[in-house]
Amino acid sequence: MKQVAIGGTNWTTSNVALGTMRMATLDTKQTAAALNAALEAGINYIDSADIYGNGRSEEHFGAAMKEAGISRDQFFIQSKGGIVLDPARSHGDFAFGQRYDFSKDHIIQAVDGILKRMDIDYLDAFLLHRPDPLMELDEVAAAFDELETSGKVRHFGVSNFNPRQIEFLQSGVRQPLLIDQVQFSLAHTGMIDFGIHTNMADERSVNHDGGIIEYTRLHKMTIQTWSPFQWGMFNGTFINDDEHYAKLNQLLAKLADKYEVSKNAIAVAWILRHPAHMQVLLGTVNPQHILDSAKGSDVELTKQEWYDLYFAAGNDLP
Repeated sequence: MKQVAIGGTNWTTSNVALGTMRMATLDTKQTAAALNAALEAGINYIDSADIYGNGRSEEHFGAAMKEAGISRDQFFIQSKGGIVLDPARSHGDFAFGQRYDFSKDHIIQAVDGILKRMDIDYLDAFLLHRPDPLMELDEVAAAFDELETSGKVRHFGVSNFNPRQIEFLQSGVRQPLLIDQVQFSLAHTGMIDFGIHTNMADERSVNHDGGIIEYTRLHKMTIQTWSPFQWGMFNGTFINDDEHYAKLNQLLAKLADKYEVSKNAIAVAWILRHPAHMQVLLGTVNPQHILDSAKGSDVELTKQEWYDLYFAAGNDLP
């Protein structure tokens, strides 16, 4: 498993991480099996959020750590907060936000709740989950200072922020923002499409995120990519979806044979081939899928293979 330096610091972790969102649907033994598979694959980074399973994911994670006999120092543990859920607006096990809340009280309460559910003493990183348009910088700064001073959080970052939002937040907090977590995959390539289509008038030339890849590279932030195998929000995975991604799956299979790995591993390798040194967040909790996908960390695609996969996913060059 290759490593990545988070935020350009000397904090080095696996460049593939395991997400906890689907752990809400597992029992303790199943969750423990997922964690053991992660460790076996060389993954030492966990990503969570207080809203995953309305907190159940973190409870199951904490119980599974004990069940598996895994010590706190075997994982770097990260979680996110700032979304207040609306139970009336749900999609299966996923609930939408009622509001975003970056008040000092809510941020402190969110972290305290995370630590209690996970049964740990501190977070290696805490991210503000989505931008709150009512954010007051002094409230966030006070919360970050208290969390850092108390030892409850060691590093800070954001999720789904654009460059100007990051700059605005950074102007008011002492702690460097090391991470931005955004969706990126072969089926979600907007962050690179608009740059390729500069000075064009087609749909792919639209800049939806403010040039976040270029910004994070300039400011030595780490991009963490969520939903590396998904297309859309709830449409499912593009892996083996021959109805929508037949050409892509043909090429994934060909390269999987070449490198003696799975299609998932090739999709991971495609993300990691980008020179921004991203970190891939796996959402699967199937132990075999974790092991298979993590092998993408050690696959070095050629430039032409990277472009061929981009084309096979339905993209083009002007």
